[in-house]
Amino acid sequence: MSMTDGPTPLPEAASAQAAADREALATGPGSSVTPEKRGRGIFGSWSERWNALSRQQQWAFLIVVVVLAYLLPLINPPIITTEPGNNFALACFDMARFALIAVGLNVVVGYAGLLDLGYVAFFAVGSYCAAMLTSPDSPFLHIPYLWTIPIAMAVTMFFGVVLGVPTLRLRGDYLAIVTLGFGEIVRILATIIPAMKGQVGFQNVGHPPGTEADGTPIFSNSNGVPWYWLTLTIIIIITLLVGNLERSRVGRAWIAIREDEDAAEIMGVPTFKYKVWAFAIGAAIGGLSGALFAGQVGFVNNQKFDVTTSILFLAAVVLGGAGNKVGAILGGALVSYIPLRFTAIAEYKYLIFGIALVLIMIFRSQGLLPARQRLLAYGRTAYDKVAKKGGAGPSSPAAPPAAGPRLGPNSEKGAQA
Repeated sequence: MSMTDGPTPLPEAASAQAAADREALATGPGSSVTPEKRGRGIFGSWSERWNALSRQQQWAFLIVVVVLAYLLPLINPPIITTEPGNNFALACFDMARFALIAVGLNVVVGYAGLLDLGYVAFFAVGSYCAAMLTSPDSPFLHIPYLWTIPIAMAVTMFFGVVLGVPTLRLRGDYLAIVTLGFGEIVRILATIIPAMKGQVGFQNVGHPPGTEADGTPIFSNSNGVPWYWLTLTIIIIITLLVGNLERSRVGRAWIAIREDEDAAEIMGVPTFKYKVWAFAIGAAIGGLSGALFAGQVGFVNNQKFDVTTSILFLAAVVLGGAGNKVGAILGGALVSYIPLRFTAIAEYKYLIFGIALVLIMIFRSQGLLPARQRLLAYGRTAYDKVAKKGGAGPSSPAAPPAAGPRLGPNSEKGAQA
């Protein structure tokens, strides 16, 4: 040991002590930063209150919210209703459809950090799968509508892999341009291939079975309530599956790729494989939403899948909060609801959402409900439990035992002595 430098502290001890000093400075009695001020934006206090609830209380609250969501088209609240301009039940279905699309795109953009500007292509493939397998205008094999849903998911997942394998070695703007071109390719193919009927399209697309007492179909084009309930049920199932996937090894790999792909690859994460998985899973959810859309509308042609629609899908994810599945649902519902609620300004919706996105980027760049990473919080909680079992005092849970002396201003003199 040098007689002039003094004892060298361990890196873990120095970093732990520095973190403890910063925390004490930020939350100490003389600090001007209170817990209320440390809330993140207007949703900060809500988020902290939510995290303070027990798991049972959170599930009880979610059950109430889900029940109210199912009753929404029946209640038809006068404040948020879209009538008389638009049928509120059909508006609820359209909001649910956009929310489901946003959840699927959030897997690609929010979790894996892959900028996809052509997501409407997967939505179009799912719609055409349902139309070409159920419409009487189609010369292909006709099957029941509910069977087309898994087929549409499988076909769009295949297209997601086909697109992802040659292109996912690109990054950033290059990947965005390629996906944008893929979306246009699908629309052009729907125009020039005779079997896809271009602008004429497919009419009388199938729907789920069931009839009313008078013989009219339950899932008719004018009855939005059953379509909304079906889509909402699918959203709940997909959200639970995506949430579990987010907390798995695959989800952690996506987050690592999103934060720094080079660092993730150096640490041994097979980045290309997980990016292809993100594209495939996101495409499957997009195909599912497209099949639901085709069944409810009952008509599919090449005019419904343009670039502006794809930009609206991306705006929903960015507006709600990329990386947060609840934020994606909120953003998708808002993107659909605002033009339906304010029909007088519906033709200016792209201008409105453009201004809204600019303001979001300035004042709340992570969206209305930003993703919050709790990996460090979970790690500190686990360390606290281990430290308590090992006999460490509760006053300094972050400092490891036998960390070595902390250097002070007189450490050099002590070392020389």
